[in-house]
Amino acid sequence: MQALYDGPNGKAFYDSRIQLYGWWTVSGNISSSHDYSRGPTPNYPEVYDERPDRVELDQFVTYFERMADENQTDHIDWGFRLAFLFGLDYRFMASRGYLNDINLLENNHFNGFDTPMMYFNLYIPQVAQGMNIILGRIISLPDIEQQLAPNNLMASHSLVYSFDNYTMWGLWTSTKLSANWLLQVGLADGVDIAPWEKQDPGDQPTGSIMVQYIAPNAKDSFYVGDNSFNNGTFGFNNLQECIESYSHKFSEKVWTTFEAQYMWMDHCTTAPTSHVPYQDGFFPVHSGTIAEGGVVNYTMYRFAPNAFLTFRNEWWDDGGGARSGYASAYDENSIGVTYWPNRLVVIRPEIRFEHAFTHGGLETGENNPNGSDLPFHVNGPYDNLTKQSQITFMMDITYHF
Repeated sequence: MQALYDGPNGKAFYDSRIQLYGWWTVSGNISSSHDYSRGPTPNYPEVYDERPDRVELDQFVTYFERMADENQTDHIDWGFRLAFLFGLDYRFMASRGYLNDINLLENNHFNGFDTPMMYFNLYIPQVAQGMNIILGRIISLPDIEQQLAPNNLMASHSLVYSFDNYTMWGLWTSTKLSANWLLQVGLADGVDIAPWEKQDPGDQPTGSIMVQYIAPNAKDSFYVGDNSFNNGTFGFNNLQECIESYSHKFSEKVWTTFEAQYMWMDHCTTAPTSHVPYQDGFFPVHSGTIAEGGVVNYTMYRFAPNAFLTFRNEWWDDGGGARSGYASAYDENSIGVTYWPNRLVVIRPEIRFEHAFTHGGLETGENNPNGSDLPFHVNGPYDNLTKQSQITFMMDITYHF
């Protein structure tokens, strides 16, 4: 950007407020799960780093954007954002019917391209204390985490986040009602579904309403609501999601945040149908209404101006197996460090332990990871259905440009 500003017509480019920037993130992990003979993702259901003992290009991201000016009250302003992503992490933002049906949903390729954000926004300062309107494709509004590396507190993702709503297409308004209250109302075309994918039952008007309260001392914040609601019919990812978060600042060095979620779909089937040939997750272990949910906590301690320590603890229940593919409750605990050696580079090492409480049993031959028609014994979800627990050492490096 500085090169553009210093070049021909640099002042005009600067005054336009259009920016071009991004980052790349590379990660590596060493895991107690390492049996590739049974399949390519022994770490699963830990995501995004599903493949153990590897170095991956997680994401190469470029933003092209103009931010609406919200620091004024005398005129309507506009903006836009286009986000282009290449790498492993494209796997966790697919909309059925858009770009990756063949590359991901049919062929399960581990690297690809997506555009998780494509929207136009309008800021109207005369409505209440300011209203921001967004039209297009966005990353789902709530959640402590996001798919994009700079928006995460750790290198890895919690289980609570890994299997909920990702991207949505539609119209959203964020209205500042007062100094302490914010109201968000949206109308989307389903969850993780392109607006033109009409055969999927999840392609339907989907509401969203979220409310945020920030205390006058700015030490407490509540963010609660229903991120997606419609008739709940089983689709590619037609999740009905209630979500709540609370944050508290103890001091300039210590901060904590909680998130709880509950999700469900109705009329679920245990096998593909003509309208739902794919799942953004798995077909559940039984039909009917399938629900899942959990709670996650992040607690941070800043021990240097350019570094902080993070503790993450969570409990998550996938009782129908529709999200992780294994019907169980899970516990996950991680410790990590975020370190900025300079203004462009971020390094995040961590250690993670997770456990599934349900011991497997006997699976039918058609699910045998060895390719055999014979029934096989399942011990747990990790290391391709052979372990109940997993330890992962991981680190990622992000370079901003």
